Amino acid sequence: MNENPQPASPAAPEEDARDRAVDAEIARHTRRSFLVGGIAAVAGLGTWEWLKSSHSEGDVPWPLRQSLQVNEQLTRSYFRPARLAKEFPLAEAGMPKINGELGLDDDDFDADKWSVQVDGLAGDDDSVTLSMSDIRALPRIEMVTELKCIEGWSKKVQWAGARFADFARRYKPATDAHDSYVALRTPDNQYYVGIDLASALHPQTLLCYEMNGRPLEDDHGAPLRLVIPIKYGIKNLKRIGGIAYSASRPPDYWAERGYDYYSGF
Repeated sequence: MNENPQPASPAAPEEDARDRAVDAEIARHTRRSFLVGGIAAVAGLGTWEWLKSSHSEGDVPWPLRQSLQVNEQLTRSYFRPARLAKEFPLAEAGMPKINGELGLDDDDFDADKWSVQVDGLAGDDDSVTLSMSDIRALPRIEMVTELKCIEGWSKKVQWAGARFADFARRYKPATDAHDSYVALRTPDNQYYVGIDLASALHPQTLLCYEMNGRPLEDDHGAPLRLVIPIKYGIKNLKRIGGIAYSASRPPDYWAERGYDYYSGF
């Protein structure tokens, strides 16, 4: 029995040609991918530099600001007072997480001494200071709606308080409802939002003083906060210290940092 291995036969010429063709195709694709990737990187860098060099509106480059304005116009076009956020059974209500402490970090704040200043009123006296008893004198409303955070989480919560629409009927704005706004701020002015008046008058917008059957806790805006289910949580200002009607668009904390001013859905 012969145990010596037999010499390998030489590769056929057609196999060599096929291998060379495969190698050439791989090299061609590699060069093309490198060129496409390089062009994409340069284009992306150029776009970013163009955005950075563009003039800004509210600290946001104007091309991005224009996109936000288009989003707002579309959302406002679809707005209807009768279009309600979904409401849920009481059994589904829970406690939302504490998210954001701007305007709530005053260690000397005393809820028992709280008051809210309201400006831009119709009549001779365009300003009034109200207590919690004034707010509680308005019709009390309960609802379970979803608090939606712009970060992506949501929580069903039971709220109780006075409709802003009832508040506005009692404390009438001097401005026309069309294209008017409401500015709300915390007592220390650290956090502030601007709301279009039509959304503020939506039947589910509350000046809220109870959550899940209990008075508001400090971390959730005691003694009074805004609840507006048709907008993201960044508009649901905690601990209201001032309310002002305005014919022009008031400042808004997150809009100044690049977010959609309307922030509705």
